[in-house]
Parts: sequence; C-alpha cells; structure tokens
Amino acid sequence: MSLTKATGEALASSSTIQEKTVDSDMAFVRRVQQGDVGAFDQLILKYRERLFSIIYNLTSNREDAADLTQDAFIKAFRSINRFKGKSSFYTWLYRIAINGALTHLKRNRLRRFFSFESINEEMAATDIVEALAVRTNSDKSALLSELQEKLNEALHKLSPKHRTVVVLFEIEELSHQEISEVMQCSVGTVRSRLHYAKQQLQAYLQNYLS
Repeated sequence: MSLTKATGEALASSSTIQEKTVDSDMAFVRRVQQGDVGAFDQLILKYRERLFSIIYNLTSNREDAADLTQDAFIKAFRSINRFKGKSSFYTWLYRIAINGALTHLKRNRLRRFFSFESINEEMAATDIVEALAVRTNSDKSALLSELQEKLNEALHKLSPKHRTVVVLFEIEELSHQEISEVMQCSVGTVRSRLHYAKQQLQAYLQNYLS
C-alpha cells in the first residue's frame, strides 16, 4: 500500500469517527431539547474529564477547575435549547468552558501554568520537548519535572489566547478548524497564534535549550 493511499485511508477513518461522535452527541442534545433531562448526564460523563483537563491546564488549580467545569455544564444545560448544531457540540461546550475560565482568570488576575498531567510520557508534544530530551540524560521523571518547571516559567508569560491555543492543540489535539470554532476566530488566526506562541516559547527558553 502506498503512503498516499494509507494516509488517505487514515484521514477517512478519522473523519468517520468524528462524524459518528457528532451524530451521537446530537442525538443526546435533541433528547435533552425534547425534555429528557437525564440524557444530559451522558454528555457530562463523556466530556467532564476532558473539560476538567482543559480548564486545569489554564488555571493550574484543581478546585477552581472543578468549579469551573461544573459551571460550564450548568451554562451548557441552560443554553442547550439555543444550540442549533451549526458547530459540533464539543466545540460549543469547549467554548463555554474556556470563556468561563478566561473570565475567571481575568477577574482574579491569576497566573496560569501549563500541566503535563494529560500528556503521555512517551510523547514529545513540541519541538521544545524534543530539544530537552536530547539535552537531558537523566531519567524520565527528572526530565518531566525539569520540563514542567521551565515550561511553567515560560508559558505563564504568554497571553491567555496564546496559551489557550497551545493547550487545545498540543494537549487536546484539536485541529486548527476545531480550535477556530472554540475560539470563534479564523483558522488563519489560530495558526498565527500557534506560530507566535512557539516563537515566544523558544525565545523564553533559549538560554535553557542552548
């Protein structure tokens, strides 16, 4: 099988899975809109861990993340009759959660820190991780601890919008299109923010990586 064909089949398979997820979510959404309140529990079960992860990566506070996750679901439930399915349910839900988290951070002037809790230890999420892996000969736990500290110092210097796209792209593995729906901006803006964030991180970590 050629690489082109294999890649095409992989993309087609991913697209099919995404479509099934959207269809499944909409089925529950329609049930809730028709008065089946219990159907919303299925959406909570499906997305609460992912939502908590996103918010925790923005706030670095478990109690705040738990409260904001609950608030996001409450807001989503109260607004679900206005959801028309023009975007996927999860990008709509992510948008509610992220807007709530950013408002919370702005109101409380909190510094936000990047967390590696939802990243597999075997995965190099960015070029920075790869550079650290080459430079460091210590064991994995020490490497991750060192990486956590340096990224925390660098990432809290990014603006809320730039840190958000990093979290959604690197941790949640959302596509540029999905992030644009969540952030309500163009795909070009998402790419621009990711590019800028990467440049800033490299600049902040230049002394450490050199």
